[in-house]
Amino acid sequence: MVNEAKKGRVNGQTVSSLAIQNAFQAGDLSIAAVTNSVFSGKLFGSNNDGWFNKIEQVSGKTYHVDSANNTGGTFGGYLFDENGFEPEQIIEKGLFGAALANYAQTVLKSPSLAEVDQALYVLGLTPHFVNSNAAKHGAAADKYLAVYVARRDKNDGNGLYSNTRFNFIKLQAALKAGEAYQTEKNEAIAAIISNMEKANFATVVNYCHTSIANLSQTTLTDAQKANTLHAIGECIGFTMGYKGLVNKNITDTQIDEILELLNAPVSGNGKPALFITDRVNQIQKLQSIINKIQQIYGFTNVEIEDFKKNWIAEQNR
Repeated sequence: MVNEAKKGRVNGQTVSSLAIQNAFQAGDLSIAAVTNSVFSGKLFGSNNDGWFNKIEQVSGKTYHVDSANNTGGTFGGYLFDENGFEPEQIIEKGLFGAALANYAQTVLKSPSLAEVDQALYVLGLTPHFVNSNAAKHGAAADKYLAVYVARRDKNDGNGLYSNTRFNFIKLQAALKAGEAYQTEKNEAIAAIISNMEKANFATVVNYCHTSIANLSQTTLTDAQKANTLHAIGECIGFTMGYKGLVNKNITDTQIDEILELLNAPVSGNGKPALFITDRVNQIQKLQSIINKIQQIYGFTNVEIEDFKKNWIAEQNR
């Protein structure tokens, strides 16, 4: 599905909304079947105005964020709509929460050992727990949401990835040990679900940091402008994907507040392009998002600073 959507990044290449939707709905257990209704509604829209159709509408065209006559299209290797939204990234990163984390939460309500394995894999982990998506790890490499858990983990044994690994092992052991270990089972499930959410929003912090660094430059190249809009698109996707999930710390109201700060309000009248065209007045919104997420999750100042980095790349692991 993502590969189909990414065809739109190529200049002149049109994308079929139907092809993306078919991939979304394919299989015995489709992505569509496990996606929460709030996000699914955004994908399809109410009058063919959802993210699936938006990709088709703007693909094959070219876009420049500073132009007064934008209809959307490719810019700096990414596909944006006329307002600077990146539908491909909103779809992909949103589904990490709305579909994959949502499904993991469902099977972990009262899991069998097989369902623990399902949750492990659907989050993008493997039993090897390599804490990396590097190709050198082959089939053991992390995927999906687990990649971003690994990126936020310093690999010192204290991070979100390490804690997730510990609690999957604890959960498996508790289930094998029987009814006397219900407390340990429930503790492990709660920790896994919480770690996924924390990593998801720690990644929003990461992309806010990246955007602030870009927007603080005296002048921006087109590549920096496109990369910033891409980072904002990822923030929107990661944030929007958790709206409607039942088992979470952040509230839907707080999610709406973050989306408003990302110039992607639930009213639908958003314009992320303002981060480029009006950056002096917009940049503070990104710091406000970081502050809000820090307050919600109780992240320390050190953690917030550490979230600037992709630790997989930093440590070449």
